[in-house]
Amino acid sequence: IIDTPGIDDTGSLGESRVRQTRKVLNKADIAVLVMEAASPCATTAEQELLALFKAKKIPYIIAWNKSDLAATAPPFPRPQNPAAATAPLSAQNEIAISALTGEGIPELKELIARSVRSDEMKHRLIGDMVSAGDFVVLVVPIDSAAPKGRLILPQQQVIRDVLESDATAVVVKEHELKDTLRDLGKKPRIVITDSQAFEKVSADTPPDVPLTSFSIIFARYKGDLAQSANGVRALDDIKDGDRILICEGCTHHRQCDDIGTVKLPRWIRAHTGAEPKFDFTSGGDFPGGIEGYKLIVHCGACMLNEREMKYRLAQAADAEVPMTNYGILIAHVHGILDRATAPFAAALRS
Repeated sequence: IIDTPGIDDTGSLGESRVRQTRKVLNKADIAVLVMEAASPCATTAEQELLALFKAKKIPYIIAWNKSDLAATAPPFPRPQNPAAATAPLSAQNEIAISALTGEGIPELKELIARSVRSDEMKHRLIGDMVSAGDFVVLVVPIDSAAPKGRLILPQQQVIRDVLESDATAVVVKEHELKDTLRDLGKKPRIVITDSQAFEKVSADTPPDVPLTSFSIIFARYKGDLAQSANGVRALDDIKDGDRILICEGCTHHRQCDDIGTVKLPRWIRAHTGAEPKFDFTSGGDFPGGIEGYKLIVHCGACMLNEREMKYRLAQAADAEVPMTNYGILIAHVHGILDRATAPFAAALRS
């Protein structure tokens, strides 16, 4: 739950707050607009928000607060501006509440729960490709970049999805893969690797065993796999001085051989033979003014929701800037992109 400042703040600090409020809408599954029940009409700022909800296709609820003071006022005053009229109100997304007395608050919570329709689980991470009794081999390098004492979130979530499919998850380090495949006694349904180990894992995985990476799985799960696979082709045309933006959806302590700031630029330079200029972002912020970039490379976005990731992809498409994914780019520079994306042929055609 994100409690934003209003969008009617003034001054330089107010402008910053307004920008942050608008950014929140890019990842919001639902919006609750709090208005005063006794007010005769919506303010200009409230009208702007209603128009934004409609433009961004965000489900919304209007919570008419201070209902305890509005006994003689119309229960649901209507906005008196054409901009707000484009975002129609109905009894289904309006509710009278009182923050003072608590009236309507439990009902508001129920209304939020009923109103949210999340597309995040429209398909599984890997479970739609795995059947009960299958073996899935997961390659998880344990190196200086790996967090101490735990697995990273994509690895945890894929293991859980495999188990929920009543399949067996076999987790190995990259140098153990070849012997594991030999001794397993059964061909695995698929091998999933950390993208950084793609080159070795591809060499050690028989051609008749499907292969992909955690990052590519998340590109299908939260983003647009076809857009990302097409976007990586721009890498082959990179020249000296071209600008490349590398984005991570989380913040973390960077190691000396960090994938985003060290390994990816190194692989890109080796593949292109060029010296491009790199910019880096991390966390919840996606920069504006991306039109000058020749390519955007994004992480798997395990810390972002689907709405936020698709917003970023849409921003890149609108700016006509190719955008790809860590795993897809790594597979491309190692010459195994077709193999790494083959398990998701249907998503590539969508």
